[in-house]
Amino acid sequence: MDGMLSQEEINALLGGASNDSSTESNSMTLEDEEKDAIGEISNICMGTAATTLYSLVNQKVLITTPVVKINNWENLTSNYEKPCVFINIFYREGIDGNNVLILKEDDVKIITDLMMGGDGLNPSDELTELHFSAICEAMNQMMGSASTSLSSMLNRKIDISPPEADLVDMAGDIDTSKVDAFLASDFVEVTFRMTIGDLVDSTIMQLYPIDFAKELYTIFSGDAGDGAKAEAPQAAAPQPSAPTPPPQPQPTMAQPQMQAMPQAAMAQQPMMGMPMMGAPMSGAPMMGVPMMPQQDVNVQNVQFQAFNSFVNPALQQENIDLIMDVPLEVSVVLGRTRKSIKEILEFSPGTIIELDKLAGEAIDVMVNQKLVAKGEVVVIEESFGIRITEIIKEKM
Repeated sequence: MDGMLSQEEINALLGGASNDSSTESNSMTLEDEEKDAIGEISNICMGTAATTLYSLVNQKVLITTPVVKINNWENLTSNYEKPCVFINIFYREGIDGNNVLILKEDDVKIITDLMMGGDGLNPSDELTELHFSAICEAMNQMMGSASTSLSSMLNRKIDISPPEADLVDMAGDIDTSKVDAFLASDFVEVTFRMTIGDLVDSTIMQLYPIDFAKELYTIFSGDAGDGAKAEAPQAAAPQPSAPTPPPQPQPTMAQPQMQAMPQAAMAQQPMMGMPMMGAPMSGAPMMGVPMMPQQDVNVQNVQFQAFNSFVNPALQQENIDLIMDVPLEVSVVLGRTRKSIKEILEFSPGTIIELDKLAGEAIDVMVNQKLVAKGEVVVIEESFGIRITEIIKEKM
């Protein structure tokens, strides 16, 4: 041996290397059936999440059919608007893994503005801690309902941890301190088009680790396969050539003898307590049916005492005295108004709130939150008081 490799040995080594790289490449991709399964799972989950978002923003929410593909960080940052809000969702029960939901910054501003009582037309210029808390709560409810749908599909209980949101610029290299480490390599990208009323027409994305997507596919297809395998033995079970008839049930103490009688015989038997058709009503008693002795019953009309419309005032006064010491809350309402959460959060010392009462208009006197009178404000020494000007009579 001269220590040199022959051409055949070199080709064998190169062929083995190419096979290893091919195997590694296949492990980092998804087959068509795997993409279809992930798309179906995402479609059902995001459809449920859209219904939850509608209840939060009170706007019609539509999310289209997803598009599933393999992507990487470089392509993602070059084709998507910057900056974006990354929402990390971790599964703590049922499945092991996580995914990332990406929303555009402007979309988050509009969604959070709607959640806080705004109209979505004039959102905040920048995202604050209040906006991140609001979008995390929205995602918590949305992905919670999506997990319920996922539990039904996978036949197991699935629970998530509270989502975490962060604003990511996506410029340059990946910052693993703000985004999940699995984004440093290839990952599964599921893209949806989302519309919210006339305010949002945008794109959202869900990113999965490839191994997590494969695990979802395995569980999703495995449950269906188990069901098919369970039905197969029943369909292939051999049938006996001459089945034996089942034994007839024997009458017991809990089952009367009548149940064991043939149907024709039962038709000829009279029901207990009723005469046989065509049989005389008098004479000897019928066989097997005892005659019930007749008893004389005294029937009388009910006599009611006549109502007296006269009410004794002394008794009435005595009854009202029983509740004279019951305390009631009396409050005076100067006026009312309605404010959004955004306007309330802007309150500060010196803020003036306009009420719905005009100057000089009578104010309301409430007893246990019920309007009973109207009056005007007076000053008694150093305290405010109310002078009753009108008693409100309840309409019958």
